[in-house]
Amino acid sequence: MQRLLSPSILSADFGRLYEDVKKVEAGGAHMLHVDVMDGHFVPNITMGPVVLEGLIGKTTMPFDIHLMIENPDRYVKSFVFPNTKVISVHQEACPHLHRSIQNIKSLGVKAGVAINPATPLWTLEEILEDIDMVIVMTVNPGFGGQSFIEGGLDKIRRLHEMISKRGLSVDIEVDGGVKLSNGKELLEAGANILVAGSAIFSQNDPEKETVKFLKLMGY
Repeated sequence: MQRLLSPSILSADFGRLYEDVKKVEAGGAHMLHVDVMDGHFVPNITMGPVVLEGLIGKTTMPFDIHLMIENPDRYVKSFVFPNTKVISVHQEACPHLHRSIQNIKSLGVKAGVAINPATPLWTLEEILEDIDMVIVMTVNPGFGGQSFIEGGLDKIRRLHEMISKRGLSVDIEVDGGVKLSNGKELLEAGANILVAGSAIFSQNDPEKETVKFLKLMGY
């Protein structure tokens, strides 16, 4: 699977979002990770589609949309833009997960499922063949800048084994506490997409930090 870097704009400066996006784009990042929070499913409120509308036509970077919201089926269509590559919903927020995945795919974009740190992998057994990506949360969702939960490393290994045994082509994205210091371990465990927020945008030179991550990933 291709290794991809998806910087999370949750940690960007929203007063100069366009400038921050252009910095990671110049550094060679592959996607923009967009954390959408509703204050219900997670204890924080972030951004809606209007924020992304402001980037359309100003960047060619694909959007990696992560819906951390209740009843995501109501809002999925609002996040389908020309840049949208994949939309992920949480297993814990979807009582009819197959229907939610079918809904996303019917809109012409890839579909992913995110699982929280305490959610076991067996909850993906009946959906794995139908999705394009799994987001393994390695912090409890809701806020940027949290410390990596160490148990996530073994979870990634087990998920990679589960996918390999079934002969599937499913991306493993890791989201939460990703830094240059643990990126190599995450890749070796089987992740192929790294989401980095504060490790890139909270640094003095986001473009330079993006290049460092890409070097770590073999580019």
